[in-house]
Amino acid sequence: MSDDCLFCSFVSGDPQPDVVHETESTLAFRDINPQAPTHVLVVPKQHHANVADLSANAPNTLLALFDAIREVADAEGLGDRFRLVFNTGSEAGQSVFHVHAHVLGGRSMGWPPG
Repeated sequence: MSDDCLFCSFVSGDPQPDVVHETESTLAFRDINPQAPTHVLVVPKQHHANVADLSANAPNTLLALFDAIREVADAEGLGDRFRLVFNTGSEAGQSVFHVHAHVLGGRSMGWPPG
């Protein structure tokens, strides 16, 4: 846990996000600035700055994160119709430096993104 990390504070429950799914190692909550009808962020409870850091240092947690993503997509009725986004680094749009997956769905998605 990092004292100055917003998502670490969400994991500790202060403040309480709009939680849609939780496991022993992950937390999923609605984005406060949704970019699609369904926009859920899925985070590991352990603090890792980005997905590359998570993959290198906690591969089992990475697997748990992807299991939670699948469970969120199913629970939100997205099935196999959703976009998954990891922003890594400020130039890629990452604004909270705690790895998080954006699960986006409920509308058609254009390509290329961004």
